[in-house]
Amino acid sequence: MGEIRIIIRTDFGKVEVAGRTFQEVLRQLEVLRTEYSLISRAPTIKRLRGIIEMTAEGPIIVTKKRLTHYEAIALILYFLERHQCSLRRLRNLLISSGKKITLPARLHEMKKRGLVIKPHPRVPEYKLSLDGVRWVEEEVLPRLKTGM
Repeated sequence: MGEIRIIIRTDFGKVEVAGRTFQEVLRQLEVLRTEYSLISRAPTIKRLRGIIEMTAEGPIIVTKKRLTHYEAIALILYFLERHQCSLRRLRNLLISSGKKITLPARLHEMKKRGLVIKPHPRVPEYKLSLDGVRWVEEEVLPRLKTGM
């Protein structure tokens, strides 16, 4: 069987992915997507040194400025891939950040305000909504960046 080759032209050059099967090519594209996501966010994360720090577990809040529970939850979700994670992981990241939050209650309130959504009703995962992303970018981050 021949080789399957995909060439993607981008602003920064040409990316080529090849494999023997479609599954192999799809796996490589997934790795490429993950790496591109990390690389494209690197400047953002560098600019936010002192606010957020990336660890092996995920983003940890390191700012000394006061944050509301909503802001802390939204910041963690904002810096995760697809702005989404499970309730357990979110709780662990907030604990690692030194934040004690009654998470289910705050997430329920944030859901009512349209800041987070629950993509699958029966799965304990939450995602920052488009309004939530906009709120973090336009209000939360600018406030935290002032005086840095």
